[in-house]
Amino acid sequence: MEYIRLGKTGMKVSRICLGCMTYGIPDRGAHPWSLPEEASRPFIKEALENGINFFDTANVYSDGTSEEILGRAIKDFASREDVVIATKVHGRMRPGPNGAGLSRKAIFQEMDASLRRLGMDYVDLYQIHRWDYETPIEETLEALHDLVKAGKTRYIGASSMYAWQFCQALYLADAHGWTRFATMQNHYNLLYREEEREMMALCSDQKIGVIPWSPLARGKLTRDWDETTERSGTDAFGKTLYTAAENASHEIVNRVGEIAIQRGVTRAQVALAWMLSKQVISAPIIGASKPQHLRDAVESVSLKLTSEEISKLEEPYLPQKVAGFS
Repeated sequence: MEYIRLGKTGMKVSRICLGCMTYGIPDRGAHPWSLPEEASRPFIKEALENGINFFDTANVYSDGTSEEILGRAIKDFASREDVVIATKVHGRMRPGPNGAGLSRKAIFQEMDASLRRLGMDYVDLYQIHRWDYETPIEETLEALHDLVKAGKTRYIGASSMYAWQFCQALYLADAHGWTRFATMQNHYNLLYREEEREMMALCSDQKIGVIPWSPLARGKLTRDWDETTERSGTDAFGKTLYTAAENASHEIVNRVGEIAIQRGVTRAQVALAWMLSKQVISAPIIGASKPQHLRDAVESVSLKLTSEEISKLEEPYLPQKVAGFS
């Protein structure tokens, strides 16, 4: 495993981050395809054994049970000081007017709830899951800054939003002397590259760590275009993605398969190697529900694509509407 400084922080993370949305009680929350605790723990253990030290979850994943499963596994399989734990806040966790969002009240409440579920005194990275259009960003930024000063999180991060919004947040943090966002967790992969228009350049300029979600396009880059899985059939959010420019996307998937055959590797390794070839990327967040998923992710770190292969993968892409912000 290779390690990299996360943005311009001093903290080092593995080039692969294990996303824990896959792990949670299936009948809790919105992910009926998630794996229960007994089935989840081996993946977390294997990730640690392969040098992955970076784990990402969120309060809304399986109604908080993802955090619980991750926290117990880390306690049993690792030293807290050796791992980097990230979680997120924004989505609805309970009924009522203050049960979601990024108000000071919601952020403080949800941080304490996440720490209880994780069984930890702090997280390493606390991220806003989406932009809150009903709360002044100044209120959100000051609340996050106060959590850093209280020792409840080491760093703060943002997720899918417009580049102008992220730029505004960075400017306001600097203007008020608040803690800056250290990371951007955005939607980015071979089938969706709209982030290259502005966000990636902004992150590169500001030395922001980029940790993309869905680097394998919900698995579409790992199999034939028309092949379906249990998750693809029940993933309501996933069905809103990758519906534009289907002919171009189909061709990209074909080319991933061609290079995989030529190299004697899997399609997942090719798609992840493409992402890791981008200097702005710190660590893609991968999901793993089968042992091969972890092996592919780890092996992709050492797979170096040629400039010709990269051009071949990128050439069919067509511009699309922004997707993944909801």
